[in-house]
Amino acid sequence: MKARLDTLIGRVTMYNLIVLVLAALVVIAIVAGALGQLFYTPLQLVLSTIVAVVATGAVSWLLARLFRTRAHLPSSAISGLIIVFVFMPTADPAGLALIALTGAIAAASKFVLAFRGRHILNPVAAAAVVMSVTGLYPSAWWVATPVLLPFVAIGAFLVLWRTRKLALGLTFVVAAGAITIGRIMLTGTAFPDALVLAFGSFPIVFLAGFMLSEPLTLPPRRWQQLLVAVVVAVPFSIPFTIGSVYSTPEIALVIGNVVAFAFGQRRGVRLRFAGSRTLTPTSAAFDFEPASPVPFRAGQYLELSLPHARTDARGARRMFSITTPPPARLHAETSAPVSLGVKLSDPSSSFKRALTTLSPGATVHATWVGGDFLLPSDVSVPLVLAAGGIGVTPFVSQLAERARRGSAGDVVLIYSASAPDELAYTDEIAATGIRVLVIAPDRPADLPPGWTYLGPARLTADVAREAIPDLASRRAYVSGPPGYVDHVSAQLRRAGARRVRTDAFAGY
Repeated sequence: MKARLDTLIGRVTMYNLIVLVLAALVVIAIVAGALGQLFYTPLQLVLSTIVAVVATGAVSWLLARLFRTRAHLPSSAISGLIIVFVFMPTADPAGLALIALTGAIAAASKFVLAFRGRHILNPVAAAAVVMSVTGLYPSAWWVATPVLLPFVAIGAFLVLWRTRKLALGLTFVVAAGAITIGRIMLTGTAFPDALVLAFGSFPIVFLAGFMLSEPLTLPPRRWQQLLVAVVVAVPFSIPFTIGSVYSTPEIALVIGNVVAFAFGQRRGVRLRFAGSRTLTPTSAAFDFEPASPVPFRAGQYLELSLPHARTDARGARRMFSITTPPPARLHAETSAPVSLGVKLSDPSSSFKRALTTLSPGATVHATWVGGDFLLPSDVSVPLVLAAGGIGVTPFVSQLAERARRGSAGDVVLIYSASAPDELAYTDEIAATGIRVLVIAPDRPADLPPGWTYLGPARLTADVAREAIPDLASRRAYVSGPPGYVDHVSAQLRRAGARRVRTDAFAGY
């Protein structure tokens, strides 16, 4: 079931999925308005949506040209659609002008409230703070209504699942929900009524799914993200007033953005393309030289931004694991190279076609570096790793870093490939000295010393136990396509593995 869901929603990029979900919510709201279940008419909703999306997109495009960059229109569309649910819909020309101004402020915040190419605040939250504090057009958060709640919850789940931020969203929902319910019950309201009031009248689920989860305003590590979720939940749920400023959801989110910025990658990453290398008949390594040192941990990934003409539904941003180990010293005078392992399918997406046609010396940007699929820092912990195809990439940098420190440790890698010649990074992995078990339709020629061919069949619990007798004492890590991850993690658990961490490459 998990693999099917990953495969289904992985067919579109994270940004396009959010656009589709928000657009669907707008349509549902229009239908509900037509049926008299909302206070807003279909005309108000349609006009407000058009104005918000067009104004946000147009100002983003204009400012991108001014700052000599390219606008990411799916991101602008997301901001415009969120504005529809945060501010009161209207058909009044003056009100529509204020919605357009809100969209313009949201778009401008990405460029003005930015540090070294990275925006600091959620664009809609920043715009809402400006409009509310000035009194021009205070936020309404009308999306918090029992009529829309089931649809918002489904949409938020899909977005959080696709972005691997379900723990973040649930942490905020539980924390904000518990505090809000408790506060309501202090007024004498019974728990069932307080529960309905909390989730039916406060935008807890909407903010968790569509705003708190924005990747560019989140810190890189999972524990940091969960802390930010709690930080936002407290001012979100407890009313306060400072002078003429009173608590609102957008102020709570801005507070969380500031805390996240203190944790996170504080600059955009500029990369110069150095060239590519063939890894297998269907994959290649793309090498880049950063303009300045890139802080990351071995096993983490970056989101590569590659604006190009005729962008298809897969979008202009993709996430790739960094296969090179981080620099030995973070503040080295020279930047360590960054390499990405990429699966090149046929037919290929417009993004990968643009990537393969880059000329050496071309400059590209990465918008985000993060991830928590990390091996233990203690090399004495015995591990079993399982990789399906290009899913080996997060292990490559981690094993290399461990070997650089003296020893990769007691590690067994189960490496599954779709063909004998589809084993990537064999030299780099062999150099670490770990034990490798290969699964492929046929025995690969010239396996490195110490590597064992297990056969053509999919991994089973019996095969795993026989090949790794002490499997039950090892921590397990599984990386690859969703179907592979689901199958192998289940087989390893049946074989006795007690702790299994996974990293599914959805939409690869």
